[in-house]
Amino acid sequence: MGNTDTKLNFRKAIVQLTSKSQPIDASDDAFWEQFWCEHNTPVQDVFALVPANEIRKVRDVMPKNLATLCYKATERMVRAVDNSCRTQGEQQTVLNCVRLLTRILPYVFEDVQWKDFFWSSLPSGSEKEETGSVPLAQSLLNAICDLLFCPDFTVVGYRKSGPEKAEELNSIDSCEYIWEAGVGFAQSPPRNGSMDSRRTELLKLLLTCFSETMYRPPTASDEPNRWIVHFTSADNRHALPLFTSLLNTVCAYDPVGIGVPYNHLLFTDTLEPLVEVCLQILIVTLDHDITSNGPAQSSAYIHDDSTIADNLFINYLSRIHRDDDFQFILKGVTRLLNNPLVQSYLPNSTKRLHCHQELLVFFWKICDYNKKFLYFVLKSSDVLDILVPILYHLNDSRADQSRVGLMHIGVFILLLLSGERNFGVRLNKPYTATVPMDIPVFTGTHADLLITVFHKIIATGHQRLQPLFDCLLTILVNVSPYLKTLSMVASIKLLHLLEAFSTPWFLYSAPSNHHLVFFLLEIFNNIIQYQFDGNSNLVYTIIRKRQVFHALANLPTDAAGIARCLSNRKGGSGGGTGAGGGRTGGSSQGSGSRSLAGHDDAADYQQRKAALTATGPAGGSIAGDESEEDRVVTRTGRLALRDADSASEREEDARIGDEDARSDIVEESMEGSRPAQEAEPGTLKATLLDTPNLAQITERESAHPSDLASPSSPDVPTVAEKTVTASDEEEPEANGTNKGAGTDSSPSKTPSPLRRSVAQRGSLRVTPAPVHGAQVKQWQPAPEWVQSWRSKLPLQTIMRLLQVLVPQVEKICIDKGLTDESEILKFLQHGTLVGLLPVPHPILIRKYQANGGTTAWFRTYMWGVIYLRNVDPAVWYDTEVKLFEIQRV
Repeated sequence: MGNTDTKLNFRKAIVQLTSKSQPIDASDDAFWEQFWCEHNTPVQDVFALVPANEIRKVRDVMPKNLATLCYKATERMVRAVDNSCRTQGEQQTVLNCVRLLTRILPYVFEDVQWKDFFWSSLPSGSEKEETGSVPLAQSLLNAICDLLFCPDFTVVGYRKSGPEKAEELNSIDSCEYIWEAGVGFAQSPPRNGSMDSRRTELLKLLLTCFSETMYRPPTASDEPNRWIVHFTSADNRHALPLFTSLLNTVCAYDPVGIGVPYNHLLFTDTLEPLVEVCLQILIVTLDHDITSNGPAQSSAYIHDDSTIADNLFINYLSRIHRDDDFQFILKGVTRLLNNPLVQSYLPNSTKRLHCHQELLVFFWKICDYNKKFLYFVLKSSDVLDILVPILYHLNDSRADQSRVGLMHIGVFILLLLSGERNFGVRLNKPYTATVPMDIPVFTGTHADLLITVFHKIIATGHQRLQPLFDCLLTILVNVSPYLKTLSMVASIKLLHLLEAFSTPWFLYSAPSNHHLVFFLLEIFNNIIQYQFDGNSNLVYTIIRKRQVFHALANLPTDAAGIARCLSNRKGGSGGGTGAGGGRTGGSSQGSGSRSLAGHDDAADYQQRKAALTATGPAGGSIAGDESEEDRVVTRTGRLALRDADSASEREEDARIGDEDARSDIVEESMEGSRPAQEAEPGTLKATLLDTPNLAQITERESAHPSDLASPSSPDVPTVAEKTVTASDEEEPEANGTNKGAGTDSSPSKTPSPLRRSVAQRGSLRVTPAPVHGAQVKQWQPAPEWVQSWRSKLPLQTIMRLLQVLVPQVEKICIDKGLTDESEILKFLQHGTLVGLLPVPHPILIRKYQANGGTTAWFRTYMWGVIYLRNVDPAVWYDTEVKLFEIQRV
């Protein structure tokens, strides 16, 4: 079967759908049967033989023929279920119907006039079916679900074989036929490759049915998707065994198996495509908004019993509670997440999976719907098995604009985890490098790894990542009170960031840039107040870099001083010194950066990457569309990050011993690592929604229950005032003093922290709305505005530390003639500031809170991933999706 004749007949039948002048009669069985009987046409052939333009032609010119084809194919599948799909011929007919419907459905969804076609009653010729008729969509979904538990077709039959002995498919107890052992099911049925393939095809059709969401604009994407509502409701009698089968198939999958090298090249793995589609079905069915029958809530909401009761999949997921089940899920997810990181001596000898994006969405959803699972993950160091692959992917994707969505999901997960104290505590576990990453070699903990990767993202990442800076620093603020010992590398990286973000021209170039400095100061304060004893490396680095803090305390607030700082920026690209900032073109922290900064190609790279920092007057421009002058301006911000060692530091080092060469960290990347690559030209990418504002996705909580009554108690103005940092509440204050300030008075629309200089729609270049563009260009920092936040900079703790320790360090340097930093570190290790520092401030954690913004963002991202990952067959390729745009890099 599948030979040239059958393909020719199949092709002729397709052509006849459009070529005949009259619609073909639904009762002409001989004609319709050609599409699914007596041949085995592989899915790739179906896609080739049924071209997109012909489906659209049938839809637009002969809609009745397309309607009959969909109805007939569905009816044929229902009939197969009624016959229990026993014979080989019947099973082949089902597969042919499945392949044809998978090809056609996206083009039905594409046309808004067909929106209700599948939800109307069956257009049957006989009157007996008219009463109480079921919509076509429900008939199709019920048939697919029945067929997914069909003995000898998709599951191994336990009864005697043979057509007569087969169970009636309509009355089968599918809970006995769950596909894999795991949650709620003990025995693992024997594997069967052809059954795996049939399940995969049926699930692909299911996913195609659910993809109606892709054909709605983002504004309408939270309308309930009727396909998913029915599938996850009590009307689907297979809901529980289906959920369990999907979950267990994903979490039990071991791509490496017994570890025979190159086994994936010798044998076809029928399980991997099944696992991938199971994972995609799971994340789509667990989408809260589009599966609830009520109106979607756009404001903050919580997942309580009333909101998730309708969706049985969310219901089942939220009710898992046994530690054994949690362990099974966590082990499965970490095994698959760590797969791309597995190293072996034989190149390409182990199978590499590519479903990490779906896995991260899935992990996010479990943590969101099942808080017991989240606490279980954080109970042990297992959480680090999630952290390391996330950091690996963040670091690897930072230069690739087609992977901006992956960066976001990774950061969102870390933000969720960082809201829990246990996460910060777990980070103190020593890190042993098992994965080559393009970061400096260091000896330290997982906290050092986190800081080093975040620094790399901010300093060398793609410009589209700028909206994530607030989130990255919020994560570090959340974990900082628990970090016992930072390495010298991590300490220098943190100071490096402060030095770059505290240059006056950067602070004055956009209305929310100062938020980043508040975050960094809060990190230092938390560590000094709560973990001073073990952090001599950080204290030493603060002492060496004390000039940065003095410059911050003395920021100019008069109009002339502000104007001078902003004009300094213009000449800052060559070798000029920004006022109080790092000198561009100066020596850089570590030899790796130093050599990089010295090359012409580095300058090109910086121009290409452009806006690490806001461009002030050019703030509304998009890198890529900006003028050469703007590129030079924005390059300065990037260079500032490459200048940890400025002239001011050399003065300090003269006093604290001439150990500049020794104290510089030589930045050799890990052995075997490769630099983060930009996207290959021509790579497809799906656009994303705006990154949700940090103020919308976090809520402040005191880490000390006693402080709950006053989480922002007035007696600690430094923290209390600052805890609004990344939110928009500070902006009206700026507006009051300066009507020309580039902010919008409506809190929800404030362009502040997350739109610093990049008009952001994921990796899509969009020009900002004219009104916003005009406002951004008008932004002029007023003296009152600068004063309003400068007076709140939480510098007291650090200034007190410097006041006490600098004279002591200088004294022992002179008395003992010290030139070796290790002696100074030893002195600092045994020092104490007990009773000398201000009263410790309460620890404030910014916890993630569920909200409509992230839900919509996740939906767009998730469907974009599914669109791009389904290439064989390319189910949605070249159809007119509306939820996002597909672009080439």
